[in-house]
Amino acid sequence: MAITVRTHRTTKLFGRERPLHDALGGHKAADIVLWRERRVSASIVAGATVAWYLFEVAEYHFLSLACYLAMLGMLVVFIWANASAFFNLPAPRIPEIFVSERTTRQVILALHSRLTWFVHRLYDIACGKDIKMFILTVFSLFIASVIASCFSSLTLLYLVVLGTMTLPVMYENYESEVDHLVSTAVHDLRSHVGDMDLGVFKKIPRGRGATAN
Repeated sequence: MAITVRTHRTTKLFGRERPLHDALGGHKAADIVLWRERRVSASIVAGATVAWYLFEVAEYHFLSLACYLAMLGMLVVFIWANASAFFNLPAPRIPEIFVSERTTRQVILALHSRLTWFVHRLYDIACGKDIKMFILTVFSLFIASVIASCFSSLTLLYLVVLGTMTLPVMYENYESEVDHLVSTAVHDLRSHVGDMDLGVFKKIPRGRGATAN
């Protein structure tokens, strides 16, 4: 008796075809997220951790801490500027990254493009073109709201930063294993969904945007 073995092709996570670095933009931001710039990546994680500890655990007020840091920075610059003449040290300068118009513009454009894509994606789903995706999106937003209600805004922001700085690089290191597991899970899920009677979804009325080309 012949045994039929079902096979399926392993696909990349989120259906992407490009390498992860290119999918993240391929610029300096992608290098930082994937820890190609280890010092910058470690500084971001350390800074986010310190900020979360100071404001969430130690319960410092932002304005008070900002004033203390400004006073400390001015004191350091004052001592450095006056001591540079005696010890032949270079004068203190503001790092260009803080005043670079190009860097600021790149960050704003990147945020704008991501926000535009997100809004258009939600609009397409809300039009009812894919009823299963609509239900899944609403359910996911509900779960996200429940999770967000369990944390403060600062803690949630810190978790987002921590996940952004750790999950992509972990996925890059174990890309083949993760893709295989996700592809297998998606294949099994589609098999179960295909066996179910989806007539109830077909009876749900669609909006005019769902039938528009």
